Amino acid sequence: MKTLTAIAAIICALALPDCADAAKAKPKTEAPLTEEQKSLYSLGVLMSQSISSFDLTPEEVSVVQKGLADGLAGKKSVEEAQADVQKIQELQRGRMAKAGEKAAAAGVAFLDTKSKEAGFTKTASGMLIKHTQPGTGASPTATDEVKVHYEGRLIDGKVFDSSIKRGEPATFPLNGVIACWTEGVQTMKVGGKAQFVCPASLAYGPNGSPPTIPGQATLVFDVELLDISKPAPAAGK
Repeated sequence: MKTLTAIAAIICALALPDCADAAKAKPKTEAPLTEEQKSLYSLGVLMSQSISSFDLTPEEVSVVQKGLADGLAGKKSVEEAQADVQKIQELQRGRMAKAGEKAAAAGVAFLDTKSKEAGFTKTASGMLIKHTQPGTGASPTATDEVKVHYEGRLIDGKVFDSSIKRGEPATFPLNGVIACWTEGVQTMKVGGKAQFVCPASLAYGPNGSPPTIPGQATLVFDVELLDISKPAPAAGK
């Protein structure tokens, strides 16, 4: 019964505007979520990632929530909804295209602003590099394997990936990552730190890397080069 009650509470809060409004009106001292409710809440967060590319308005979210509630209640069958799959796909493509245009324009403006900040150098490819701490020794080549700590952010400051937060450096061949990294890390020395501002053309391009990186996104990386290793020689050589 506890699970059913929790599900009912979540569906009410998600699906019906009146319920949502009522929930907002509750005192801030309401009881914390139970462990089951926390799991259900996380379920909602994970589900949201599958539709993030639609760039929904609050009003549209309410319509989606109603569809969820009607589907769970059996008021709308999956078979009926399947008839709209093509329209859904067309809507998604259109929304992604518009979002990409907006992201591209924002990225151009961001790069222009950052290029005027002290310490940044713009390369021929269009990326920006700022060395924040000098390293020592040789710089890696594109065929080397490197060990790094890094944090990646969107231009609004949202962190989408961080080896620093995970507490575990990343190791990879330098020619196996996005072009911005292949170019930028080659300008560093071990122990050095730098910030890269990567235009979409040198990162994940028009498709992005869903659900964390939208299409045409300009990205910012803080990178620390920890070590360099040469690739192992091919067998028989």
